[in-house]
Amino acid sequence: MRIGIDFDNTIACYDGVFHAAALERGLIPPDLARHKNSVRDHLNGSGRKDDFTELQGYVYGARMDMVSPYPGFAEFVALAQGAGHTLFIVSHKTRHPLRGPRHDMHAAARGFLVAHGLIGDGAARIDSARVYFEPTKDDKIARAAQLGVDAFIDDLPEILGMPGFPAGMRKILFDPDGQFAARCDDAIELDRSTSWAAISADFVRERV
Repeated sequence: MRIGIDFDNTIACYDGVFHAAALERGLIPPDLARHKNSVRDHLNGSGRKDDFTELQGYVYGARMDMVSPYPGFAEFVALAQGAGHTLFIVSHKTRHPLRGPRHDMHAAARGFLVAHGLIGDGAARIDSARVYFEPTKDDKIARAAQLGVDAFIDDLPEILGMPGFPAGMRKILFDPDGQFAARCDDAIELDRSTSWAAISADFVRERV
């Protein structure tokens, strides 16, 4: 099976990172809740939307050292490829931030994957030639279609609901915080999973 995987908030876990980066830059009070949305809402609500936009570029471009892979993802790579599946990373991400210094966010994301031993040579790593960062959501879907993926794993149901994916492709919603547990959308057939361990068990059972 050919499996496509999103990057941000699917492989890369930003829990607490935006809060730490915003504190580092003196943008928020220290007692603000640690969730990314709390930082965004605080800055947007105080008329500093541009500060949040620049903060995103700072995190995605300069501070990927603060980010960790989700627990169990490395094990998923080894187990899935050991079971004969072919893995691709397909993400939408502009190369440079919309505001602030022109960090190369594609290079930063690849550097993160290399630093954590997730791409490269060997059965426990994804082939670096199978990593794609596309500038738009439509380009991301087109790439998944061009690759002919049989399944795609993403943290956003709206992405999985976009037209253009291969017909019959299995759509897996990665939802570690359970924010979509009560979601009912009959128009999109999704398999929701809350951990990489659960996804690993699923795909290892479904050997090639």
